[in-house]
Amino acid sequence: MKKETDLPPVKIIIEKTNVLKPGDLEDLCDATEAAIKEGGGFGWIDVPPRKILENYWRGVIAIPERELIIGRLDNVVAGACQLIRPSKNNEAQKNSCILTTFFLAPWARGYGVSPKLIAFAENQAISNGFSVITLDVRETQHRAIEIYEQNNYRKFGENPFYATVSGKHVKGIYYYKNLYKNGN
Repeated sequence: MKKETDLPPVKIIIEKTNVLKPGDLEDLCDATEAAIKEGGGFGWIDVPPRKILENYWRGVIAIPERELIIGRLDNVVAGACQLIRPSKNNEAQKNSCILTTFFLAPWARGYGVSPKLIAFAENQAISNGFSVITLDVRETQHRAIEIYEQNNYRKFGENPFYATVSGKHVKGIYYYKNLYKNGN
């Protein structure tokens, strides 16, 4: 893995977006395709046709309970994550949101984008009144697990039948972070 000190300086921008700027949809799809090919496709195993990816990202923007957070490296979309709010009738979980579809294109790794995406998502969650973030990840996504644990996410469960990849079950790991008690 590249070390940040070995890389040229870059401009990193993390932002919540409700509207994709010109070129963003293409960049987002390109980054998604690269992440899927590397095994980090937040549910996808094979790269779907471009139209499906475009429709997926347009749909994310249209769903009121989802907040799309994108990370740019030198003004190119390099990765993203989403916060999902509970439905309005879910009073029991109104203080908890879900961090999902977190990914970074392989070419953007090592520049420090992932920690900035997580910090931005956490601050966004706090500003929306959430005190807890939950997430889940396939056991095969070692770097993602490492990043979550480095950012004080606590493992609280596993599902041995979480996903099926190449005809085999892959375990899923579940995490939470209490945003008001430093992750404990």
